Amino acid sequence: MAEEKHHHHHFHHHKEEGIPGEVDYKKEEKHHKHLEHLGELGAAAAGAYALHEKHEAKKDPEHAHKHKVEEEIAAAAAVGAGGFVFHEHHEKKEAKKEDEEAHGKKHHHHLY
Repeated sequence: MAEEKHHHHHFHHHKEEGIPGEVDYKKEEKHHKHLEHLGELGAAAAGAYALHEKHEAKKDPEHAHKHKVEEEIAAAAAVGAGGFVFHEHHEKKEAKKEDEEAHGKKHHHHLY
């Protein structure tokens, strides 16, 4: 990509004492953590199904081609879910960083 676009999905739910329009980064961080965990579950399930279909291909030679196709589809789904997990992990870290910046916490960069 020649031009990388940064997009953030901020929740605009207000805390009772919050300022209208203020982004609740803690809630956003929790949301991305939840999606990250769901993605992990999806990746594990798809990977397990791929292994199951690999086993079925050996056990059922008459329908081996069908099982191999299903195995490949499940493996692709597992890789896609892994990519989603990676994306959500980044979004979670970004929300945490924005929360720290909004509340005046400093980032210390050590140069070695």
